[in-house]
Amino acid sequence: MTKFVAILNVIAWSGFWAFGYLALTADGLSDKQIVIAALLAFAGFVGGILAYMKLVRAAEASGYARKSNQLDAETRNRAHAKGAS
Repeated sequence: MTKFVAILNVIAWSGFWAFGYLALTADGLSDKQIVIAALLAFAGFVGGILAYMKLVRAAEASGYARKSNQLDAETRNRAHAKGAS
């Protein structure tokens, strides 16, 4: 599954860069075509971010990457209560 998400990640970022370049540098395109290119670039951006975050979570879960330093809710609440006293 992670290979599929990685492929989607590459495709999404490729779409972002390709359509973003078209939207920014197009000379002979109509306004409608530029808007469509910008929307497709935005969709590639969102898809790339979501796929990347999914890959990060999968890497942390598999042990390939170190886990982030976020505290769980109980530890965080205990630290806040101790600091407020």
